[in-house]
Amino acid sequence: MREISLDTETTGLSFASGDRIVEIGCIEIIDKEITGRDLHLYVNPGRELSAQATEISGLTYEFLKGYKKFDEIADEFLDFVGDSRLIIHNAPFDLGFLNFELQQAGKRLLNTHNVIDTLVMAKEKFPGSPATLDALCRRFSVDSSARSKHGALIDAELLAKVYLHMSVAIVQKSILGEMSSNSTVEEANSVVHEQQIYDPRNFFPSKEELTIHANFLQKIKKPIWNLIDYNHETYH
Repeated sequence: MREISLDTETTGLSFASGDRIVEIGCIEIIDKEITGRDLHLYVNPGRELSAQATEISGLTYEFLKGYKKFDEIADEFLDFVGDSRLIIHNAPFDLGFLNFELQQAGKRLLNTHNVIDTLVMAKEKFPGSPATLDALCRRFSVDSSARSKHGALIDAELLAKVYLHMSVAIVQKSILGEMSSNSTVEEANSVVHEQQIYDPRNFFPSKEELTIHANFLQKIKKPIWNLIDYNHETYH
């Protein structure tokens, strides 16, 4: 299963008011493992950034005006994400900007139903606790020391790690009591830990061992071992 951890930086908070995307960061995840493949794009927004946006990201229009505009990088972005599930923190914000820009460029829009919002995910799993990306990095001991400013690529990488930690935490919690089917338990076990496989014991217990075993069973109320046919079972 291919997933893309995604983050954007923008000139401000509202595309409806004329703000635009200035940076896109994508991290590829396949079968819950970060592959090392990524996409990082700076975008010329054709306008100045708000003072707040520059303070947050460290980006300026002077720096960005040398890069391509969104309609020139749209195909590269769409080719990278494909039809993969998107992992986004506060998804409505990034999706709103991306689909607005894609619509303006005459390109296909992103499927808003093929998205995991890690902000919603964190609030559901850790109610009452801070759910910012920084807070989640602290919760899962994800090193964010390189994040002096908000950058789309580094934020997407941190988000990918946090998402994988949350996914494992959810599976572990399920193993402890929230699972309802054997198939789910087996699937979860394969994610959380590798099962130790032992070779079967292909010989029968001795008469002495059976006597010791029988004496022990007398101390147990209705032991299920009394139902075993010792002449036909294989022991582990």
